[in-house]
Amino acid sequence: MHYKRVPAIDKCFSILYLMAEDKRPFGFNEIVKKLTLNKSTVFNILHTLDDLGILEKGQDGLFRLGPRLFVLGSAAAGGAELIKTVHPYLEAINSQFKFSTFLGILANEEVIIVDKADRAHLVKISSEIGMRRPVFAGVSGKALLAQLPVKKIEKIIENITPVQYTPRTITDKIAFRDEILKVKQDGIAYDMEEYIEGMIAVAVPLQAYREDLQAVIWTVGLKHDFTKPVMAEISSALSAVADEINSRFSLIAGHFE
Repeated sequence: MHYKRVPAIDKCFSILYLMAEDKRPFGFNEIVKKLTLNKSTVFNILHTLDDLGILEKGQDGLFRLGPRLFVLGSAAAGGAELIKTVHPYLEAINSQFKFSTFLGILANEEVIIVDKADRAHLVKISSEIGMRRPVFAGVSGKALLAQLPVKKIEKIIENITPVQYTPRTITDKIAFRDEILKVKQDGIAYDMEEYIEGMIAVAVPLQAYREDLQAVIWTVGLKHDFTKPVMAEISSALSAVADEINSRFSLIAGHFE
């Protein structure tokens, strides 16, 4: 059964993502300008969310995240625990290598960026929290799919339609399956200009000890910055980080249940 996507909901969440990303209140005009949305649409969404308690309008006329949003967030405590645990490692990798570093999860056969560290950078990669990408696009999807049972991997690959992003993109489904199985075995994934020309990425799967939660850390940089010594060093660092995070998840596994 096909569904019709509701544009108003997309716009609503674009406002919420904006506030969550910047972690500060926003005024009506600033939201309209930043998101290039229709004024009447933004006005109606803001006041509806205010009525629902998802947003809260202060005496200063600015909108901020409201109390009911925090109630909803508590229902996803596993996700909050994931970000809280992983974020310091993202910052450490970003600081050490100056490459943008991301945390993503698998949802409906898409990769969703849920956290990032990119303050220290040689070249800043423009990928924002909340951004989605197809599971076959880039290194993160490889590392996420590698966490699934083989039969489920094969079913997902069977149903996808690969896109040729660059001359190096793996579009052959058998070759893509073999690539995923290699990541499953090695515990690390690489993207050698397969998603964006001139960009290299390395990813490691994380074990969150929840069947419904697959997570990944990846870092991205320009090809000329990813020399062989740097590639070896960052691969080793990411693998060590994954081992440490997985050990922590193992100890707090009860928090994810």
